[in-house]
Amino acid sequence: MNNPQIAAAAASGTFTLGGDLTVNRLGYGAMRITGPGIWGPPANEAAALATLRRALELGVNLIDTADSYGPNVSEELIAKALYPYPAGLVIATKGGWDRPGPALWAHNASPKHLVSALEGSLKRLRLERIDLYQMHAPDHAVSYDASIEALARLREQGKIRHVGLSNATREHLERARRIVPIISMQNRYSFADREYDYVLDTCEQDNIAFFPWAPLGQGKKAHDAVEKIAGEIHATPLQVALAWLLKRSKVILPIPGTSSVAHLEENVAAAALKLPQAAFDALSAVHPPPMSLRG
Repeated sequence: MNNPQIAAAAASGTFTLGGDLTVNRLGYGAMRITGPGIWGPPANEAAALATLRRALELGVNLIDTADSYGPNVSEELIAKALYPYPAGLVIATKGGWDRPGPALWAHNASPKHLVSALEGSLKRLRLERIDLYQMHAPDHAVSYDASIEALARLREQGKIRHVGLSNATREHLERARRIVPIISMQNRYSFADREYDYVLDTCEQDNIAFFPWAPLGQGKKAHDAVEKIAGEIHATPLQVALAWLLKRSKVILPIPGTSSVAHLEENVAAAALKLPQAAFDALSAVHPPPMSLRG
């Protein structure tokens, strides 16, 4: 990068979740601190704990996890590494999947399961209330409204501060907002994968946080484009991809994940990377939005 020093996450700017939780825009995703297939404990627990602690040292104050990561392992490691939590740290978690085995995921967003999942997360994270609880994905075998109503009741009981959605469409967002305030959306999104541009546009209009996952995208064209720009501005491809996301919209809060302190430091350095407009435009052209979504 232009500045060889590791930049603090604060260089990404801030965003206020739900009107009362101000965080730095570059967060940390805690899925990769589990074992292969997002199953079981990590091969090196000490490294996972060190990565979590280093994230806070670098100014990261938004950590995203889920009960299904491990399952349970990610939340347990977060508490082991960071409890008692410093003031201002927001831990967002999710529920709505069963895990039958490594790399296997099964929908379960029944109200009964969501209540049980939330209670488990509270216990593992050693919290009395989850600041941001997200439904991990709609479950087509269950009434969507019933799932959201269960989260609304948990919020009324004081066990959830704010509710968010993940892997959802604008229709899901609109339906959920009729039941309970929604402060965040978490969908797959990158410079090379813009399927959810229309969801992002709605989030931007209504000041709803958008957490993108899979920031590098897929395919040779995307790989070649980001590699070329990274070489030109002396950054890593992931730093460039994260800088593109930060520049794309003020409501985007990237949450890159890793189990390595060195990779974490590289990722957080993207907070200070000012992507030239020409580079931003070149990456945006790799996978432009559908014609119906263009200005």
